[in-house]
Amino acid sequence: MIVYGINPVLEALRAGRVREVRVADRGGDRLRELLALADQQQVPLKRVPADLLSRQARGGVHQGVVAEIEDAESYSVAELVRGAAGAPLIVVLDGIEDPHNLGAILRTADAAGVDGVILQSRRSAALGGVAAKASAGAVSHVKIAEVVNIARAVEELKDAGVWTIGLAGEAETSYEAIDFTAASAVVLGAEGTGLRRLVRERCDFLASIPMLGHVGSLNVSVAAGVTLFEAVRQRRVAGRPSGD
Repeated sequence: MIVYGINPVLEALRAGRVREVRVADRGGDRLRELLALADQQQVPLKRVPADLLSRQARGGVHQGVVAEIEDAESYSVAELVRGAAGAPLIVVLDGIEDPHNLGAILRTADAAGVDGVILQSRRSAALGGVAAKASAGAVSHVKIAEVVNIARAVEELKDAGVWTIGLAGEAETSYEAIDFTAASAVVLGAEGTGLRRLVRERCDFLASIPMLGHVGSLNVSVAAGVTLFEAVRQRRVAGRPSGD
């Protein structure tokens, strides 16, 4: 897989996943830091023309660096639950097709210390360069379980003792009324269409984020941030932080 940009490549190096770094002739402290880390890890380095990087980044803003990285380790739903240090906090993505939204959600998930993200192997944005750039490199750190069927994954979470909370704009319950100190999974639907019927029906709770202005809903990545940091707030107050 190809990732580009200083932050995504730097985080991939820190995660030990880089096979090769390709750079154009440009300086800067951040790039020098990146090259020093690559040298320390004995990662092969190639100097290439900037136009080659542009082609490999498919027109993305590469900041003079592209890296070929190993595929992320594959996790199952059960492994995400078992790997939690405390009460699991998991994100489930039901058909997020915009790689910028996927990357932003992964960045927020990493910041909130979630124990993993579940997404569908099809009907989902690719975990490629665009998502990696939008995640500021968080894609290299968040544990991800790719599943065939999101509705079945929700059932598996429930069987493992994890409460599943679907975000739906029309839900009468506010997200603030949900007890996120228990083992929880936040289920987010696709841009525009929201949760699919079978996924919605399998959630333990449906919750909404109250809208006080003229716009009827938030971008899905913003909704993820609002909800996850409510979970973080509740767990801090209760003295039960999530994550490692």
